[in-house]
Amino acid sequence: MPVDPVTLEILKNHTRAAAESMAYTLYRTAHSTFVKETEDFTTGLTTPSGETFATPTELGATWFVGLNYGRAIGLIDNYRPGDIAMTNDPYSGFVCTHSPDMHIWKPIFHDGEIVAFSVGHVHNTDVGGAVPASLSRTLSEIHQEGVRIPPTKILEEGELNRQVLDIFLANVRAPEQNWGDLKAQIAACNTGERKVHEMIRRFGAETFREGCDALLDYAEAQARAIVRALPDGTYPFADYMDEDSVDGWPCRIMLTLIIDGDRLIFDFTGSDPQLESSLNMPTGGDERHTLLMVGMTYVLYSLDPSLYLNSGIGRVCRCILPSGTIVNPVFPAAVGMRTLSCSRLQGLILGAFAPAAPDRMAGAPGSGGPIMNVNTTDNATGRRIMAAINPMTGGSGGRASEDGQDGSGANQGFLKNTPVEVNEVEAGIKVLRYGLAPDSAGPGLHRGGLGTDMVFQAFSPNTRVTARNRDRTRFTGWGIAGGRTGGPSRFILNPGTNHEVNLRNTDILTIGPGDVIHVSCGGGGGWGDALQRDSEAVLLDHRRGWVSIEHARDAYGVVIRDGAVDHAATAALRAERRGEATDGFYDYGTERTEFETVWNPANYAALTEGLARLPVHWRFFAKHRVFEAMDRMDPRKRRGDGSDVHRMLATLQTEFPQLADAAD
Repeated sequence: MPVDPVTLEILKNHTRAAAESMAYTLYRTAHSTFVKETEDFTTGLTTPSGETFATPTELGATWFVGLNYGRAIGLIDNYRPGDIAMTNDPYSGFVCTHSPDMHIWKPIFHDGEIVAFSVGHVHNTDVGGAVPASLSRTLSEIHQEGVRIPPTKILEEGELNRQVLDIFLANVRAPEQNWGDLKAQIAACNTGERKVHEMIRRFGAETFREGCDALLDYAEAQARAIVRALPDGTYPFADYMDEDSVDGWPCRIMLTLIIDGDRLIFDFTGSDPQLESSLNMPTGGDERHTLLMVGMTYVLYSLDPSLYLNSGIGRVCRCILPSGTIVNPVFPAAVGMRTLSCSRLQGLILGAFAPAAPDRMAGAPGSGGPIMNVNTTDNATGRRIMAAINPMTGGSGGRASEDGQDGSGANQGFLKNTPVEVNEVEAGIKVLRYGLAPDSAGPGLHRGGLGTDMVFQAFSPNTRVTARNRDRTRFTGWGIAGGRTGGPSRFILNPGTNHEVNLRNTDILTIGPGDVIHVSCGGGGGWGDALQRDSEAVLLDHRRGWVSIEHARDAYGVVIRDGAVDHAATAALRAERRGEATDGFYDYGTERTEFETVWNPANYAALTEGLARLPVHWRFFAKHRVFEAMDRMDPRKRRGDGSDVHRMLATLQTEFPQLADAAD
């Protein structure tokens, strides 16, 4: 019998409260800074088949609302009461998306049958591997990214599997943190089990079972109504990461969004081949994998904040994922830096939807700032330190109604600021500055949000800094509806000295006592013509230290003299520059515009089609050879119709005859 609407609404609140209780338990008992301060964790409740029907909204990484544990759950045989399983292997079950994310799940029984699972994950600061914090663009295969635990019972009928735990802890750099966080996860799952039994006592087992399925249907119906209100059409959009490997070529993710009634199709044909770096996204070919659904959830929730957040939302969408590409890599591709790729993908999805709802969507979210980790030695005790110190986030894009959020928002809003005092105590560094990055916001009638900015100093020799997700030093975040791109990110060693080094997208380095790091995140893209922005709003940003006098003049046409707007000079300058509005809906910035004069749609289509015919393990190599050949070619002789690319690929097969015999 269907659950009546009143009972369903009450059950909805109870299930969400249960998930919140799980999150609070984990948050209050976790050990590592990245969990207890930054809150990179999740909790939830799933159906017996693994669909998440309840997640918290106040704590944790809220972008994981669509997690489906089904494939991982199916890899464990014979569940019993008291069992808890775990995995951090991206290629086993495809619930984990890189090795630092430890997922656990506990079957919840009633009358001998599983009625639900309590689930969740934490991001471990380190799980071993080639580099501290386990993640770097430099890594090229999954085996370098730390110890991997396939789906395994860590508790069997309530008894700890000490052998599995010992193997795990023997391979990590801060075992006391990992063990502390795992115990917090176990406590959270136990809280979820207790809350489910309370709901069954209140509502009855049958109502609970049917209600969980009905909550998924409820979210699906809401999502379909939102999609149905958008104009049908095909909306292609691409975005780039600066590099596909260390000092590599740009990496493209291509999306063709199709809106058809209450259905969506995400076609990723045209995205770059599987990479010989760790930027790949391990989806396992799942057409509704959570990594692909996050950006869509952000869009739908932005259009209707009453949307109930669970796995049912993903049912409105189907993804096309060519095998052997960045969005569907094959083993043993490295995947640790999927955080950067996913961040770009989420922004890409926002950009694809923008023409369908330009008055309700924002410019590009700020990006390129890293999640910072420090591996150093405490000079007083000799203790080795492995700590996360801060997520460097950018602001959200400007919107038709208001400026973007500064230093947070968009797809990075769930990553919480770590207090300076905690960073200094737990990471053995001194923070010299932490604030907002001046002139980083994308200009517009409504500017983008400012990025964050931090300067810190090391005190010990051989201090290793990992800065995962470094990007946006070249291709900045796009503006829309006449808005301009956000500012670039920066990563500088010893700024303002004779030893200054621009580290650009470097994500791992060793520094010594006295060395200073300055890192900043790019800002969000602007919305609307910056020359129409209220000049007093520009002045206020200047007084706050967010906009320089030079940037006010160059970006907004506002002349500031003696701490006030020179209205006559401003009017004259704006009249002179009127007509400078961007061509088209998007502003991509100079770097991307110049890049796409060479790598236009015809050339990239020829590259994609040609690489797809090659064995997977040849594609990345072939892409680089073609890019190098195109770069050497006389610009006056480039045709731009794809024929140059076809010729280069044909030459490659002549140069390497073994390619004809290569097998995947």
